[in-house]
Amino acid sequence: MKIVVRIVWFVGVVLAGGVWSATAKMTPEQIASLPAPAAQPIDFSRDIKPILEAACVKCHGRGKAKGGFHLETRSAFLEAADSGPAVVVGKSAESYLIELVVGVDPDNMMPKKGSKLKPEQIALLRAWIDQGLPWDERVNFAKAPPMNLQPRQPALPPAHRGLTHPVDRLLDPYFEQHQIKAVQPVDDRTFARRVYLDVIGLLPKPKEMDVFLKDKRKDKRERLVDKLLGDHRRYAEHWLSFWNDLLRNDYRGTGYIDGGRKQISSWLFSALAKNMPYDRFVAELVNPTPESEGFVKGIVWRGVVNASQTPEMQAAQNISQVFMGVNLKCASCHDSFINDWTLADAYGLASVYATNTLEMFECDKPTRKKAGVKFIYPELGAIPADAPKAEKQRRLAEILTANQNGRLTRTVVNRLWQKFLGRGLVEPVDDMEQAAWHPALLDWLAEDLAAHGCDLKHTIKLILTSRAYQLPASSMDEQRRADYVFNGPVIRRMTAEQFRDALGALTGVWFNDPAVQFDFSAGLPSEQVQTSLMARPPKWIWSEAGGLNARAETVYFRKVFTLDAVPDEAFVAAACDNSFTLYLNGTKIASGKEWSQPSFTNIRSHLRKGENVFAATAVNHTPKNQPPKPEDSANDDYRNPAGFIVYARLRLGGQTLDLVSDKSWTWTKEKKDGWEKLEADWANAPAAAELGDVSMEPWKFSAKLTSVLSQALVHGETRASLVPADPLTTALGRPPREQLLTVRPSAATTLQALELTNGETMAKVLKRGAEKLSATKPKSNSSLVKDLYTKSLNRKPANAELKLANELLGQSSGKEQVEDLLWALAMLPEFQLIY
Repeated sequence: MKIVVRIVWFVGVVLAGGVWSATAKMTPEQIASLPAPAAQPIDFSRDIKPILEAACVKCHGRGKAKGGFHLETRSAFLEAADSGPAVVVGKSAESYLIELVVGVDPDNMMPKKGSKLKPEQIALLRAWIDQGLPWDERVNFAKAPPMNLQPRQPALPPAHRGLTHPVDRLLDPYFEQHQIKAVQPVDDRTFARRVYLDVIGLLPKPKEMDVFLKDKRKDKRERLVDKLLGDHRRYAEHWLSFWNDLLRNDYRGTGYIDGGRKQISSWLFSALAKNMPYDRFVAELVNPTPESEGFVKGIVWRGVVNASQTPEMQAAQNISQVFMGVNLKCASCHDSFINDWTLADAYGLASVYATNTLEMFECDKPTRKKAGVKFIYPELGAIPADAPKAEKQRRLAEILTANQNGRLTRTVVNRLWQKFLGRGLVEPVDDMEQAAWHPALLDWLAEDLAAHGCDLKHTIKLILTSRAYQLPASSMDEQRRADYVFNGPVIRRMTAEQFRDALGALTGVWFNDPAVQFDFSAGLPSEQVQTSLMARPPKWIWSEAGGLNARAETVYFRKVFTLDAVPDEAFVAAACDNSFTLYLNGTKIASGKEWSQPSFTNIRSHLRKGENVFAATAVNHTPKNQPPKPEDSANDDYRNPAGFIVYARLRLGGQTLDLVSDKSWTWTKEKKDGWEKLEADWANAPAAAELGDVSMEPWKFSAKLTSVLSQALVHGETRASLVPADPLTTALGRPPREQLLTVRPSAATTLQALELTNGETMAKVLKRGAEKLSATKPKSNSSLVKDLYTKSLNRKPANAELKLANELLGQSSGKEQVEDLLWALAMLPEFQLIY
């Protein structure tokens, strides 16, 4: 109840210089109209505490003191507020509190929000005041200590009944307490499908499933989890979606065109592929590098929508919600009505990212109060208010990742548990001030994560190898009950990206190339990179051996090569210090103006059986990076490093046909008509000079080149997480990522039903898939049906299913019939759900 001064202006008072009392008394008529005090003796806990909690505490308790009035204790209740004392003990008719709750002044009636007090509640308050304001000293309305904040290491219960896994040892007493009977874990096939989708987001391939099912080792499930977690590229491709949602990162949308919004895609993928420790991951986002700064910059491209949506405030909202499980959105506008967070809390964290001191705005109105600088939990450490912005960010990163901040690990552990089992240990996952349904399990997992260097893959393995994860799944409706008791995982829908990738596995129809350049070599062993990406290391070349002190001029290079057949795949990466244009068989295929940003081009359509020719214009600029004029080549003052490098990655079946820049290339400095074509007169051209290998100074190009070449690893089979959303993935719940989303909605919608049954995107994928499958000319209808069942459902069709599918395909087994079968499989709940 907000205590304010009721100011009544009238000419007589002003002229007389009178002073209006802050607690103006009610008139006799008003007093007579009040509900009479309750007759019974007042019991504070029974009669008064519920009224104060429902109507007053949100504004005047839990650390809040609107109008200077707070009621955390009896003594605080009796302190004078901005407008004077709230009550006169023993005299309810003279108490300002009663005047406010009755609504003598309708414009100043309390509580301001929510239901007004009923006459019988006012009667109880009057009796309480008249009886001397009795208060149970065991009761207070102070702000409770924060939940799930301090590190706490619970003891593991002893292992018995064959339960040795830490998670299951912790859950065993819980199951006994709630009389949950032990059931058998799911079979191997169900486990494999579940864990493939959870770790790498893909259905197991038929051969992969067969190998697992035939494995007789007792620890084969743990080995499978290890194998999938070790698949760094596919792991990163899958978890990219999860973190893109949390970090508001996407590949296109408002703001990217003019540069106001910045991606962190390449940084994020590499961090996931290399399994960056979680504390370092958080630190690089909060105190960012140039590659990771897109997260905390806020939605700069939207401008200042209102005071609660400035870039600084959005940074605070994102950091608190993602890493601490605290939603500050309400507190960014006013003291929150749904929790204990205040406007000062939100502005304190936002000030870390402000260059100047922030003025606080309440509901878009200036308060004329300056914000301090503080973390939302000041007990974890102070942030110097007068420090430069960079220093404040560094200090915030230290506080967030310090050992005494137990909330960081508990929040991410809770998100992982929710991701894999369908419901968090704390719900909702963005309110970590709530109690966990199993506090010891949350604490143990969080402390174990910290003890293992914040290795998220370690925690993922721990959860996935537990018996709890391997229990049969139940419906979400059972898990949503108010009296929730954990008895195993929840049946989950595939995410939009998982579903689209599952369609790719079923039909062979994927996306062609990623939306941005990712380093798909990240996390791969160096020997694997060498084998799969760069079988023949290229050389930096130039016209003369003195390329590191070359003239500012243009050099023309050529390389003629012969192919016995057009390769199955062909890509070329090229770079030049300073600029180049590359041709293949007379067609311009690539160009570049910065050696540190090599081009990457699919060239298969430009190749032909027999002789082919690469031709390149390579230009060494002046020291000021200006294209040279003809006379500049004679100026020795313009000499500077020059080099050209090419790697063409060609594959035919299992054969490698790679071409690289080396001394087999030839050069000239005279440009002739048609020089870039195979028919050009290029006789007696001298051989190029090899300057050094790919890692030579000053370029140190090896890592950059392998990163660029790694795009070839996913060409033609690019997953949905690596491209912008299309109508299908949008309908299935992929967010636009302009706002923070930590959990995607699980309930099916009408839009999803329409898109799945009649959507153009889905129809095109299945139609193209039917065309591809029909073109392969399967041996028989039965073999096609069995193949599609094992790809989509990871099992063979039952006899009845095989019969129905054969009838559907009929004698012709044409494209239309195959398409109908694909539709039938894709619509099955068994295909769309994770059991």
